[in-house]
Amino acid sequence: MPVNLVKGQKISLVKEGDRLSRLMVGLGWDEVQRGFLSSLFGGAKADIDCDASVILCGADGKLVSRSVNDCLVYFGNLRHASGAIVHQGDNLTGAGEGDDEQVMVDLARLPASVQKLVFVVNIYDANVRHQHFGMIRNAFIRIVDTANNKELCRYNLTDDYSGMTGVVVGEIYRMGGEWKFSAVGQGVANASRLDALLALYR
Repeated sequence: MPVNLVKGQKISLVKEGDRLSRLMVGLGWDEVQRGFLSSLFGGAKADIDCDASVILCGADGKLVSRSVNDCLVYFGNLRHASGAIVHQGDNLTGAGEGDDEQVMVDLARLPASVQKLVFVVNIYDANVRHQHFGMIRNAFIRIVDTANNKELCRYNLTDDYSGMTGVVVGEIYRMGGEWKFSAVGQGVANASRLDALLALYR
């Protein structure tokens, strides 16, 4: 049975004696349906384009590099140079069931300098489109061990993120030779562009 986490909870991703290498990190969300009158008088609405990204940090919690392509995997840089992190591509609307975006992680191939992977989601052009995470529901992150397709844990975001255009969803990090996961769920107000999220770790 997968572990369902609450905000702030931390767990080890492996039990004693187990080996863990390749993970699939799935992130999903749904758009809140607007009412008839809102649609009638609000005109045509733009799809909410949520983008999942991975920020790579060192032991000090800061970015491992000043080069964006070395410290960030996102829709504009789908594969890290090490090959350890591969983004499966951008979902422009969030339509459909299950994961909206997936990131494959090979922990064994991560450079030793990388101690933390921060998974974030932001709404592209949120300020221009007047969109925010209060218009999103059913957001989650889940981690799957691809060796046996077992879901290790899941974190459903339940906070009210109205006014927030980005969310730090969760972190996979090394501690004492183990890989752990932390359910963060931190909203960020001005994150129409990834620079605002990267600035949290500079």
